[in-house]
Amino acid sequence: MLNKEVYISRRRKLKENFKDGLILIIGNNFSPLDCEDNTYPFIQDATFKYYFGIDHNGLIGIIDIDKNEEIIFGNDYTMSDIIWMGKQKFLKELAIEVGIEKFIEKEELKKYLENRKNIRFTNQYRTDNIMYLSSILNINPFEFDKNISFDLVKAIIKQRNIKDKIEIEEIEKAVDITKEMHLSAMRNAKAGIKEYELVAEVEKQPRKYNAYYSFQTILSKNGQILHNHSHLNILKDGDLVLLDCGALSDEGYCGDMTTTFPVSGKFTERQKTIHNIVRDMFDRAKELVRAGITYKEVHLEACKVLAKNMKKLRLMKGEVEDIVSSGAHALFMPHGLGHMMGMTVHDMENFGEINVGYDEGEKKSTQFGLSSLRLAKKLEVGNIFTIEPGIYFIPELFEKWRNEKLHEEFLNYDEIEKYMDFGGIRMERDILIQEDGTSRILGDKFPRTADEIEKYMEEYRKY
Repeated sequence: MLNKEVYISRRRKLKENFKDGLILIIGNNFSPLDCEDNTYPFIQDATFKYYFGIDHNGLIGIIDIDKNEEIIFGNDYTMSDIIWMGKQKFLKELAIEVGIEKFIEKEELKKYLENRKNIRFTNQYRTDNIMYLSSILNINPFEFDKNISFDLVKAIIKQRNIKDKIEIEEIEKAVDITKEMHLSAMRNAKAGIKEYELVAEVEKQPRKYNAYYSFQTILSKNGQILHNHSHLNILKDGDLVLLDCGALSDEGYCGDMTTTFPVSGKFTERQKTIHNIVRDMFDRAKELVRAGITYKEVHLEACKVLAKNMKKLRLMKGEVEDIVSSGAHALFMPHGLGHMMGMTVHDMENFGEINVGYDEGEKKSTQFGLSSLRLAKKLEVGNIFTIEPGIYFIPELFEKWRNEKLHEEFLNYDEIEKYMDFGGIRMERDILIQEDGTSRILGDKFPRTADEIEKYMEEYRKY
């Protein structure tokens, strides 16, 4: 955990938003894999960890404004726990380490909350926490969301949205581990192995740093499948591998990067052409991102780069502005350009994508492609987010659009059909808006262009 002054300061800042009442922030429980004693790896709720710092199941943090006190409720270790797990630091000791003097057994929480007004809590993404809070607060679990404090949600988003120096350092550590995951894949790729063999090389990297995975690894020769979690294909020369993965550091911060590289170590001319277009899309976005610009503007400008280059390949026709405004380009990039990143890989989206990624009052577009834009709001100093353009040739989407004769004025379907065996390419890096309003790519230098990837693979491949 971080220095206790960090957590004290964070809780103080949150408390300043309210004159009375109390704030309740609930942590995660163990999640059973197949029985109570065999669980999935424990990952603490990001908001609880942000304010209370303790990586332990079944905890509730209270910031009581009326009584001017802070409490952690939970069930401390028993002798049975010690027998099975060995001697542990007691939770009341850990509470002191994050600046909280008062630790109370969880069974007392309901009594503590009796007859209290203005009990503020956020929406929950886990059913067990919904049921628990509903029971102790005597509310209908089916109407749980009617009782959440949107003012608290907004206050947390506003605070966590801006990363301070410590958070930037921690995210950068996670990004550098993430880079090792990608470099390991490039070094170990070869024809004849299964995708899951390469995944094994990727996923052992964070364990070297007592880290975990920020999300389920996406690795596939079928790069046109945006979030492919199946790893059963055999790699062969001529294939591209799309790898989208990230590390979750021991302090609870994420990295998230995507690379696309050739199994053989050499791109074909067609592959390099498409990779270069994706690179140009990335470079245009990176050129534009700064404090004060909306990310929707950046997204649309990257899409114009896509449309312009697709015209050069005779896959599209018409005016670039018209192509993008119509949404015809989304045949090749049906997702948004990026998302916020921090203690979760899509940072704070448990509070609602519209609340995190959009300015207040702004509505999401219903247009295909734009409807998947997670981040659209005006960028601020201290924001950390991803830039992740891609180009995909999705046979099922192609057939649907062609059969429906969609955007025929902009799409050369006969030419596009020639690319239906291509797959997809994505490029993703993690970006910080610095104090001077400019942006920088987080982490150490890393092969990004097609030429740099080929050079790295030629020098460091194991095969």
